[in-house]
This record gives sequence, structure tokens and C-alpha cells, in this order.
Amino acid sequence: RFLIKGGLAGAAVYVAYDQGLLGSGTEGAKAFKKAQETLPPAIQEWTNYLGWEVRTAQLPPTPRFEFSVSNSWNKGVHTVMSALSVAPTRACEYTVEGWKYMKDLVK
Repeated sequence: RFLIKGGLAGAAVYVAYDQGLLGSGTEGAKAFKKAQETLPPAIQEWTNYLGWEVRTAQLPPTPRFEFSVSNSWNKGVHTVMSALSVAPTRACEYTVEGWKYMKDLVK
């Protein structure tokens, strides 16, 4: 089981890398747009292959995401850098609070 799960995980990472999802923000946005354009025809092809009678009007519309990958990436980087910049100060504050708590327990 472990080998199967590991193989599937490796394949998923390879496909994500191959499609540009692990690249820069612009590459991720291009891959996302490509998926939005490819998904509806693929669903129609599979329903035809399986012999299901599905009219296009009966299929729900594919969801549209107004989402900027590059803006989200930049916001995430900014948040991480902000947290790292205040980490030493917070560590000192928490250490002082911890010492005070320990002193109060000993009294």
C-alpha cells in the first residue's frame, strides 16, 4: 500500500510540475486558465464515451474563479516575511512572560 500511495503522490507532484503549477505566479495563472478552458469539453467527451445522455443545458456551468495567483503569492510572501521580521521580538516577549510565569509558580 505504501508503494502505491507513494507512487500516486509522486505522479501527482510530477503532473503539477509538468503543467506549471509549481512554477511562478504567471505560470500558475496560465495553467489555471488552461484547466478552465479544457474541463468542459473533457466532461462532455467522457459523458459521450460512457453513453450518458447529457444535454449541455443540463450540465451546471463550470465555476469561474476571479482569482489572481500572482497577487495571492505576493500576499503570502509578504505575510511570511512580516512574521519573520517580528519573530525575534515576539520570542523575547514570550520568554519574559514564561520566566514570570515560572517565578510565580515557584513562590
